[in-house]
Parts: sequence; structure tokens; C-alpha cells
Amino acid sequence: MLRQNQSKQKLSVDIPSKIIAAGSYDTVVCGGGPAGVAAALSARRAGLSVLLVEMQGQLGGIGTSGLVAVWLGGRTGVDGTGDGRYWVVGGIFREIAERAAAQGIALIPRPDRSQKYQPHGWFHGQLGVGIPFDADRMTMLLDDMVLEAGIDLLFQTQVVAVRMAGNRISQVIVANKSGLQAITAATVIDATGDADVAAMSSCKIRTGRDEDNLMTPATLAFHVSHVDQDELAEYITRNDSPRFRKLIQKLRQQGEWPFPYDIFISLQLNEKGTMLINTSRLVGIDGTDAESITRGFIDGRRETRQLMEIMRRHFPGFKNAKLKAVASQLGIRETRRIQADYELTVADILSMQEFPDTIGLSAYCWDLPDPKKPSYQPFEDKQQQLRKRPYTPIPYRIMVPQPVENLICPGRAVSVERDVLGPLRVMAPVMAMGEAAGLAATQVVANHSSFAAVDILALRTALKRQQAIVDWQNS
Repeated sequence: MLRQNQSKQKLSVDIPSKIIAAGSYDTVVCGGGPAGVAAALSARRAGLSVLLVEMQGQLGGIGTSGLVAVWLGGRTGVDGTGDGRYWVVGGIFREIAERAAAQGIALIPRPDRSQKYQPHGWFHGQLGVGIPFDADRMTMLLDDMVLEAGIDLLFQTQVVAVRMAGNRISQVIVANKSGLQAITAATVIDATGDADVAAMSSCKIRTGRDEDNLMTPATLAFHVSHVDQDELAEYITRNDSPRFRKLIQKLRQQGEWPFPYDIFISLQLNEKGTMLINTSRLVGIDGTDAESITRGFIDGRRETRQLMEIMRRHFPGFKNAKLKAVASQLGIRETRRIQADYELTVADILSMQEFPDTIGLSAYCWDLPDPKKPSYQPFEDKQQQLRKRPYTPIPYRIMVPQPVENLICPGRAVSVERDVLGPLRVMAPVMAMGEAAGLAATQVVANHSSFAAVDILALRTALKRQQAIVDWQNS
């Protein structure tokens, strides 16, 4: 971490005028998480030349590097939770999920609604109909799919600047072991999740909540093995306490629970006895600030060690649990959001508004903890209203920033009222956004136009041809 007298300095530097030219592409996808992978595959399959740039050493983003190895928001029942019989996100998301399941990398659970305990996510909630997977093997599958498609790929590479020509990005400047490189791009897809490219190109953005710019807590996830899930299931069913609230309250009263959150979140991955622990809530972390991210890693690893000790001593089923892996990427739920011509609002969702430019759906719930109270969900009381319609539509226009013409931002950086990040920020719906962004880029390249000028009817038709779901057909 920086010395205190350096930490607040803000310096500006000029990019050298002579940087190695590293090729020209129809589209450069910045970020290889779920949205970026889907965008790159979609654009390349449609005939564009594509470069995919990823700052980690593997694809998959928070699902692989971040170890949040379950794709949420892509399936549902008619009540918005249910048995997972309906796919709400199709296309590339479903293709990868089914290919992974066929290879034993992932599971596509069908919860038994007669049973209270669901190993993949407690009772009858949205977690239970996610797609859990083996993070390491998923990275290999994503490598295979990207290379099969003919996408050029750069790992350990970060976008550090852009060059502009009027209201268009002409070049993306990246940094890696080869130094600084300039990549010419007809279109740019900002799938960083943090609107990094949008911020660099002076697009209009917002950060956190409006009143104080604070952001929802972060998490450093980890995986454990050797969990006795039979003992765990028996305890949860008998005590009607899936997240151990009563036990945690008791431990806090005894001075044995030092954390600011009041719940324990775990779910089985693709093998029984191996579980994702998505419990920690690191308050005050800014995912756009390097020093804050560094503190998040340090605090997160410290909490992992503490939490493991408490789990082994007190939590049924975890007595013999072994630490399998700690995430190499911090789980950031919220940072910047672009400002587009339209902002999707809470009122839109609660009033069941439909949109002519819908390019995907989400089945996920309100899930955006309060920045200062990490176990408090401000919209918990509105869950039933959300379930009146088992999906949330995603309008295309919320991905299009102002004023850069050849840039689009699929993922959690979209133009939404902050609380709408709850249902939209998870991995299945951001894949839907990425797939749409990749196809939209084909129009921009072919017509030498802008993302704002995309023919929505043609885009929706192309998405349907790829088995993407842009309308709810199961009602």
C-alpha cells in the first residue's frame, strides 16, 4: 500500500506519442468476464475480427478468478424462484451451461420443492436454480470456446487509456509485459464491469449511491471441501435457519463473532462436500481505487482465516472442512454506472414495464446490501412485487453511454437507478447483455454508424436466431 503522504496524490501524465501498434480489429472487448466472453463469441461468430483483453490470467471473471462459481439469474419458476424449469437467459449462456454440464464441469439443478433444504442455495430461492461449476475446469472450457471461435486473446493485459477521434475511440491503449501497445478498433465493448473505458473516454458516469457515492460491500469468496452436508442439511431443516442467523447472534453475544454481518452464506458446487463460502461483506471498499482494493484483499484473507476457525468450531457440518482455494479477484458488486439516454428505474420494474428494445431478461431478485449495513437488503420488502413477473427486462439502450459513438457497456455498469443493480448485476443476465452487444457491433461496423443508431428489430431478430431469449414465452 502507498505511504500515507502519497495516497491522495492525483497525477496526470501524457501518453507517449510513439507506442507500438498492435493490430486493428472490428471490435476490441475489454474484460473477459461473463459479459466479455459472451460479447466476444457473439461478435466473432457474426464475422467480426475480435480481440479480447483480460487483466487476469484466465477468462470467467468473478465466477472463476473471483470463485463465485455459480451463474445466477438465468433460470426460474413461474413464481420467480421455483424449480428452475424455465430458462430466462438462453443463447450463449445456455450453450456454455449445457456444454459444461455435459462435460461434468457444471450442474443444472432441478430443486425438489418437497424438500426444505436445497444444497445449491437454501429452500426455494434463486440460488437453488443457479448453475454451480468447477472454477478451474470452467476456465479451460472458456479457453477452448474462445480459441475455437478464432478470437485473439491477451491475458495479463489492462486497458490504460484510449485515443479519441471526435466522439469515437480510435485506439485502445493497453499495458502488459510487452509494454504499451496501441490497438486500432472500429468498435469497443467495455465489459470491465467498472465502466473503465467509458470513464477514460469522458463518458457521463455515476458512482455508488447519489447522496454519498458509497458502494455496496465487497466479498473475497473462498471454497472449502470435506463438508458433511448431511449434518448441515439436518441442522438447517430442524432449526429453520438456513443462514445461521440464530447461531451467529449467540456467537456475537459470546464475543466469538467479530464481523459486521449477521448471516452465513454457503452453497454446494458441482461436487457434494465442496462448497462456496460467499459470506464476508467488506464495508467501505471502492472497486475503482487501487489502495482500497488492496485493503479489501488483506482484510478478506484475514476474515477467511477467522471465519474458517469459527466454522470448524461451531457450524454443523464444517468440523472437518478444509480450505480449498481463496479468490484471486475481489468480488465487487458495484462501482460506476454509465448515464445513457434512458435510465431503468425501480418504478419500471415494479410497474412491470415492457420495452420495445428488450435484448435479454433476468430472473434474479433484489440483492444489493446497504453500504454501511452489510446484512440489510433495502428492497427485501419488495421481493414479492418483483415475483409477480418472473423476469426483469433489459432494454438495449441502457448499455449505450454518452457521448462516445462506438462504445457499448454490457454488464453491471449499465444505466440504471442504483437499486436496479440488484436484479441485473449477476452473471447470467450480463451474458445476455454481452451477447447483444457483440451482435450490435456488427451493425456499427457494417454501417460505419453508432451503437445508438442500431436497428433494434434487426438486433432482436438476430438474437432470436442464436436462441437468445428476448421475450418471456412461458407465461
